Amino acid sequence: MNPSRLFILRPVATSLVMMAILIAGILAYRLLPVASLPQVDYPTIQVRTLYPGAGPDVMLSNVTAPLEDELGEISGLEDMRSTSTGGASVITLRFGLDTDLGVAEQGVQAAINQADNLLPDDLPMPPSYSKVNPADAPVMTLAVRSDSLPLTRVYDLVDTRMIPKLAQVSGVGLVSLAGGHQPAVRVRVNPRALASRGLDLEAVREAIASANVNQAKGSINGPYRALSIDANDQLTSADEYRQLILKSNDDGAVVRLQDVARVTNGSENALVGRMGQSRQGSHRQYSASAWRQCHQRGQCHQADAAESGAVGAGQYRYPGLDRSHHNHSCLGP
Repeated sequence: MNPSRLFILRPVATSLVMMAILIAGILAYRLLPVASLPQVDYPTIQVRTLYPGAGPDVMLSNVTAPLEDELGEISGLEDMRSTSTGGASVITLRFGLDTDLGVAEQGVQAAINQADNLLPDDLPMPPSYSKVNPADAPVMTLAVRSDSLPLTRVYDLVDTRMIPKLAQVSGVGLVSLAGGHQPAVRVRVNPRALASRGLDLEAVREAIASANVNQAKGSINGPYRALSIDANDQLTSADEYRQLILKSNDDGAVVRLQDVARVTNGSENALVGRMGQSRQGSHRQYSASAWRQCHQRGQCHQADAAESGAVGAGQYRYPGLDRSHHNHSCLGP
């Protein structure tokens, strides 16, 4: 039996059925859900460069500009935006939708290598890049606190242990760390003690820089085997910095860093503020120096020193502060 014969012998019914299908299709098309913001994976790569101690002008001229000159020659690049702040440079590259992200990554890496000889020689680490989607927002924010560890130690544990584990979770695109106190060794030089020993700040800077060079040490060659000398002479604690020799006299006496400076373990930026959620409720934390500034202005807030850890709402742990001010607040720096 021919299936078409049934419709050929009944032209009126066939026409009505086709009109019904056409009207149903038009109504269904108007009811289809349309996303105002469709899920589009934009090929976007972000290049970050850290240069602690440099101002925005230095970052723009010495870091951002050389990188932009090389990154701008990548094929398929549609938009490039950069932000230069104190000690950091962020360049966002957006490629066309038809550009393969793997090919774009190779172009970014080649451009970074090409610009290496134009960047400052004392960069702590080379520029790094990561795939990002500007349309994505963080789906989870974690606040880490400790009642027993200093904030610098908490920051180091999160940076070296927690973030690598979170980045390995399936479906995680990017893990970023914000806030906290990055550990550092702070050297406060006494100018009078330095001048009395015939030294200046440049001599201190050169001694510290030369003592933190991690480079090849050489090799030992024998008749049957060759061994490479592996030694890391970088200083990691304040005690090691204190014993650093700045000058040797003819009589055998030496001038160490502890003789002309006060060396302590601290944070890279002592004026950074933190906000978090404690077990008792919401509260704001600042460094001890920021607390003193507000206290001198008569505007106090919950104090938090790097050595005392996090505290709850309406409480603080800093010796010598008047507890009668714990209900006041100020914005701070």
